[in-house]
Amino acid sequence: MWLPGAPRPPLLAVAAAAAAAGLALAVAARRWRRRPVREVLFFPSPPSCTEALLAEAAGPGAAARPCPCPLPRTDCSLSRLLRRLLSARRSLDICLFAFSCPQLGRAVRLLHRRGVRVRVVTDARYMGLRGSQIGLLRRAGIPVRHDEGRGYMHHKFAIVDRRMLITGSLNWTTQAIQTNRENVLVAEDAEYVRLYLEEFERIWEQYNPANCRFYSKDSD
Repeated sequence: MWLPGAPRPPLLAVAAAAAAAGLALAVAARRWRRRPVREVLFFPSPPSCTEALLAEAAGPGAAARPCPCPLPRTDCSLSRLLRRLLSARRSLDICLFAFSCPQLGRAVRLLHRRGVRVRVVTDARYMGLRGSQIGLLRRAGIPVRHDEGRGYMHHKFAIVDRRMLITGSLNWTTQAIQTNRENVLVAEDAEYVRLYLEEFERIWEQYNPANCRFYSKDSD
């Protein structure tokens, strides 16, 4: 700061100091800028207790649910997948062939209760199998749509907040998670997310019940 009567600092020195300060701020901002998520999860995932993770996600007002199970509380592919899903704040779009994992089903219902907009697309033949989570999701008020045509709805992906893609070979079933050799890619990539969102919206509209034809035109 220049005081009256004091010699003025050279203009070049002032400019150099300002440039140095700006550079320092830019470096600090770049250092603190969050890097896009890039993660690969491999399965099978060893059995582990996820109760603490799910209880924390339920919110501070939720009743504690002590878990007496002997399973270890370790970081694993399932817990990492749960954390990515539970990071949703605005929306979660799910497109799955099979969905029977109780922990993942509970996480999706928790997000719905927190006000996250959840939509689910699934396969008609597999959603009614014993252990499927689809009925629980529907009873919780989550909109679910399914195919009516030939072939399977065999996609396996989810989109978190329209910014993070979760996709791979994994069906969200306990058997696949604990037994199968599977992979899941988690990525914040705008171009990939856009393409998967377009596919989801296309299928979502195609599976709109208003567009389904249960009888042919020749039916009485």
